[in-house]
Amino acid sequence: MGKLAVVSVFAVAAAALIGQRLIALSHLSLAFRELTQNHLPNCHLIKGIVTGAEDITVLEDGLAFISSGLKYPGLPPYSDVPGKIYTLDLLSGVGPVDLHIRGDFDTESFNPHGISIYIDDKDGTIYLFVVNHPQNNSLVEIFKVLEDENTLEHVKTIKHALLHNVNDIVAVGVESFYATNDHYFTNNMLKTLEFLFPLHWCDVVFYSPGAVKSVAGGFASANGINISPDKRQVSDIPHPTVVQEVAVGSLCDNIEVESETGDLWMGCHPNGAKLLRSDPSDPPGSEVIRLQNIHSEEPVVTQVYMDDGGVIIGSSVAAPYRGTLLIGTVYHKALQCDLK
Repeated sequence: MGKLAVVSVFAVAAAALIGQRLIALSHLSLAFRELTQNHLPNCHLIKGIVTGAEDITVLEDGLAFISSGLKYPGLPPYSDVPGKIYTLDLLSGVGPVDLHIRGDFDTESFNPHGISIYIDDKDGTIYLFVVNHPQNNSLVEIFKVLEDENTLEHVKTIKHALLHNVNDIVAVGVESFYATNDHYFTNNMLKTLEFLFPLHWCDVVFYSPGAVKSVAGGFASANGINISPDKRQVSDIPHPTVVQEVAVGSLCDNIEVESETGDLWMGCHPNGAKLLRSDPSDPPGSEVIRLQNIHSEEPVVTQVYMDDGGVIIGSSVAAPYRGTLLIGTVYHKALQCDLK
C-alpha cells in the first residue's frame, strides 16, 4: 500500500510538472497569437520552388542562392525529392536555376539546411557552405561556385563531434565558419524531452582547420546566425530576442544582414504551435521582421510582412536586395515582393 501511495504521488507530481511545462511552452511558442495580414505590393510566388526555400542569401551582384527541400531531422518529411540549391538572378530575372553538383558527392541524400557564401579575397572564388542532413546526420559541405556553368563543385565534407545538430552557418574563411546547434541531444526522444524541459545546453561553434571550439553557450536552441558587414560582430537567434536582447515578438528563424545599412532581416514564425501542428486547415502563418539601429539604445523593430497562411506558410528567411524582398519557407513555397 505504501509503495502504491508513493507511485501515485509521483505520478501526480509528474503530471503537474508536465502540465506546467506545456502551459509555459504554449506562451513561449506564441500559441495564442492571432494571425493577420500585412502584405507588400507586387508579390508573386517564385516559379518552381515548391518544397521550401529554408535559407536564401544574395550576392552584391544580385545573384540569390536558395536552399530547398529540407527534411528536418526528427520531423516527418514533406517531400521525398532530394534537396537542391537554386540560383535566381534578381537583376536579369533569370531563374530559378537548379545547380548541378559535380564531384564525389551523394546528391540522392542531399538534405540542405542553412547556407552561407564566402568570397576569397585572393582570387575572387565564390564558396557556398551548406548544412547537410543526409540520413539525419549533421554535416557541413563546402562547394566552389562555377557560376558560368550553373554548377557547384564539391570541395569538402566537414564532420565533427561539436557539430552535432547544426542549423545555420556563417562562413568567415575558405574553410572557416561559425555554426549553431539547435539541440544538444541527437536522439529524437531526448530531443523531445529537451523541448519540454529547456536545458539551455545549445551553443555556437567556431570551426577552422586548426581549431574547433564552442564559443557561446547557454541557449535553449540556437538557430539563425550571421555576421555584420564589417565582419566584427556575429548575431544569432536562440529565442525571440536578438542582439542587445531586443524583443521582436515573433519566433525568428534565419538572419540576413543588409550590406549597406547593417539592418537585420528575419523570416519568422508568428505562431510556433501552428508550425508544429502543420494542419492544412489551420496553416502556420509567416512574418518578416526588420531590425534597424541595432547598436543604438533604441533599436527599431518593424513588421514588414505578415500572412495568415493563405499565401505562404512557415517563413524562415527574408533576404532584401535593392528594393526587392525574397521570403523563403521551411517546406512550402517562396515569395518575391517589391519593397517600394
